[in-house]
Amino acid sequence: MEKYSVLMSLYKKEHPEYLQLALDSMINQTIKPDEIVLVEDGPLTTELYTVVEKYKDALHIVVNETNLGLGLALNRGLEACRNELVARMDTDDISKPDRCEKQLKRFAEKPELAIVGAHIDEFVGEPSNIISQRRVPVTSEAIYNYAKKRSAFNHPAVMYRRSAVLAEGGYGDFKRNQDVDLFGRMLFKGYKAENIDEALLWFRSSNELAVRRKSWENTWSYIATIKKFWKMGYSSFGNYVMVAVAQMGMYVMPVGVQNWVYRKVLRK
Repeated sequence: MEKYSVLMSLYKKEHPEYLQLALDSMINQTIKPDEIVLVEDGPLTTELYTVVEKYKDALHIVVNETNLGLGLALNRGLEACRNELVARMDTDDISKPDRCEKQLKRFAEKPELAIVGAHIDEFVGEPSNIISQRRVPVTSEAIYNYAKKRSAFNHPAVMYRRSAVLAEGGYGDFKRNQDVDLFGRMLFKGYKAENIDEALLWFRSSNELAVRRKSWENTWSYIATIKKFWKMGYSSFGNYVMVAVAQMGMYVMPVGVQNWVYRKVLRK
């Protein structure tokens, strides 16, 4: 099968033990990556540098002297990738062993695809403690319609074509929802995508994640992204209003209620 790169961005607030698990999960894929590009997005902690040093022979390291934020950091890493197919991965999640093999197979079967994602299992503590599953639409048509108002992909579980992402300008300079913006622009331009109807990644859920979701920065960013889609003719005005009302509603909810909505209403 075609060679592929792995793209990860590392920030100083990440946990070294989570980073090690994430790296191991990619190194031990059933079809191993040709390279793992790790962007050090600004100075790291001593503990994180220790983990990076341990894995340095398996990594292609890109160093940002200052923190650029996830989107711009990923753009720098993407430019450094040497393969057309790139698997995104976060530094606190765990890919299932055959994740990349299954995505490579889908690209081989359907070379017209630019993005291949998957469902994710959300866990707390240990991967065996799965609390919910985020399912996404699987067909190209369903993804196109879904992405007008909600994220149609699980960002750390996608594999995409480097040339397609770069052709559309890469990730935008946003603090949140960079992936929603990028993939929406790509879909509107006519790029085809599918999600594999299976959970291929264990996604780490935590109180920190809940706080980030509830932040005004995240709320405003999501609303602004859908507004951008409306202005460019992708989303409808109704989509924009619905998202604005829903996001504001989620923002004013107590964290505990918001978590319940995510797990019981927005998840399987």
